[in-house]
Amino acid sequence: MPARIPRPEGMRLGPPAPWSALPEGRRRGVSVDAVRLALAARSRQARPQGPVDVTRGELPFQSDSRPAAVLCLLFDEGGEASVVLTRRSAHLRSHGGEVSFPGGRLRPGETPLQAALREANEEVGLRPASVEVLGELTPLTTRLSSALVYCFVSRFEGPCADGQALRADGSEVDKIFWVPLARLAENGVFHEEFWPAAEGDAGAGIAAFRSVPFFQLEEDVVWGATGRLLTELLDVVLVHGDAGGSAKGTLDER
Repeated sequence: MPARIPRPEGMRLGPPAPWSALPEGRRRGVSVDAVRLALAARSRQARPQGPVDVTRGELPFQSDSRPAAVLCLLFDEGGEASVVLTRRSAHLRSHGGEVSFPGGRLRPGETPLQAALREANEEVGLRPASVEVLGELTPLTTRLSSALVYCFVSRFEGPCADGQALRADGSEVDKIFWVPLARLAENGVFHEEFWPAAEGDAGAGIAAFRSVPFFQLEEDVVWGATGRLLTELLDVVLVHGDAGGSAKGTLDER
């Protein structure tokens, strides 16, 4: 069962998607190689220093200061890059029923990438050797915790006929599904909300309202940390993807 979204009183709707001005044809035909080129182009540019500060509700319950790491898994199908998502088991104490990337908390001695690969293997049966890391998105954190959430954009052969079958660990994952990036970028799928800052979040440099992005799919709503990371990925690829070269490759004006 999808999770209930804890919208606070005083919520406001935000502006359209950063890619809303692009013709819909420019949002289709994005391959994994185009994503690779866009991430590489961004890595050559100046990026904001430090992690992105998010609302407390967007990150999993933090019983300790261990960081976490997730995999934004991509594969090509029918000329489109798709991303693998999971719906967390409804009985989980933290964020049950919510959509997320495969991943979890680091164990002692692990690097973030090692943790992301181990957790993806445990949650969806992904073979670590099948994964190629393309780049990283900006880590997330909150003002009240030093723990970071790392996200590695990666490719694998895909859960299709000639690729790798994925299987859900029922203790953690209710459903595995995948969505084309072009679907996430369609009109009417994305919207942004401004939530009033929670008590304790207000302070120097902290706005009275915080931006929270959403993607409305057929049965699920992607929001929180996963929604924020997907928003960054689409912004990098669609809005800034031509920086340093034609990162969108064969995109046309269909």
